[in-house]
Amino acid sequence: MEAASKARPASKPRDLAGDKAQRIVDAMRGSVARRGAAGSTFDHVAREAGVSRGLLHYYFGTKERLLVEVVRRDTDIRMAALDESLAGAHTADDLIDALVRSLEDIVEHDPDFVTLWFELFTVSRRNREIGVEVAALTRRTREHVAEVLAGKQREGVLRLHDRPDAVATILFSLADGIAMRMLLEPERDFAPTLRAGITCARALLTDGE
Repeated sequence: MEAASKARPASKPRDLAGDKAQRIVDAMRGSVARRGAAGSTFDHVAREAGVSRGLLHYYFGTKERLLVEVVRRDTDIRMAALDESLAGAHTADDLIDALVRSLEDIVEHDPDFVTLWFELFTVSRRNREIGVEVAALTRRTREHVAEVLAGKQREGVLRLHDRPDAVATILFSLADGIAMRMLLEPERDFAPTLRAGITCARALLTDGE
């Protein structure tokens, strides 16, 4: 792994709120979209971010940790947008519509987000330390959506078929799989697939009502 010996200790994270750190994250995101994770070297990213290579080591230590940070930031942005949409859901169909719009928006306007997640998954299978971080990020997003679902159930909007975390896991699995296939076959009409997915989601969110 690139520059593994210079990885920063996990107990002393750097402040990533500054302009240079964010430029590095942006450059890595663009590089992975064009070259993939394997082809996105620190030299490429540093040049495109307009910073020294050493600064990438300072903030992130390794390319893999930088990739984790890219996906973490993108996920936080996506989850915030989804929260806003779900907050106004007063029926199960409202919530399903919000989920479908989010999926369609990602595929149409931000397909790199899907690519980043699958690149990170591949890296996590080869790097145990990164795998732990990816699992934690996945768990955090699942638990967050599960809390939203549980809240909607308490409000009487939903009647979940199973535990909120189990339902959230299936919803994420549906979205991940459909998004990947939509990107692989852009010429295909996915309207029937989305209808089938909506049927599955409705059964999970309304307990088959």
